[in-house]
This record gives sequence, structure tokens and C-alpha cells, in this order.
Amino acid sequence: MDSSYVKIYTGSFIIAQLIVDKLDAVGISPIVKDETESGRLAGFGSSVPGYQEIFVSEDELDAAVPIVESVTAELQS
Repeated sequence: MDSSYVKIYTGSFIIAQLIVDKLDAVGISPIVKDETESGRLAGFGSSVPGYQEIFVSEDELDAAVPIVESVTAELQS
């Protein structure tokens, strides 16, 4: 992965989808890495099914972090 991308979230598929939808809505195009699918294709299972990582460009980091924080805060309340 290009070093100009930064991981901003690691966790469940459902929460990752909420974050991706909100990022897309403001014009940020994240990269989503699905560890479960990568492991399955390589021939070994993941210990955490539905586990995803979201990366954004360093240029978009300042706009993306508050979105991730708002989604995760909503879910904790």
C-alpha cells in the first residue's frame, strides 16, 4: 500500500460501511481492506470475521478523522 495513505479505522464491517458512506458523502474516497477475504483467498482463515481496515489519503486525513470519531461516538452512546 502506498505510504501516503493512513489507516483511520479498524473494526467491524458494519461500522466500516457507515464510515465509508459518510466519507463518500463528503467526497473522500477511502480504501477498505477486508482482512477476512484476504485470508480466505490466501488459504487461511481470519480469527475475526467481518474485520475491516479503512485508509485515506494523507491529504484527506484532517477531514476524515472527525467523521470516524462522530460515527464511533454515535454508536457508543
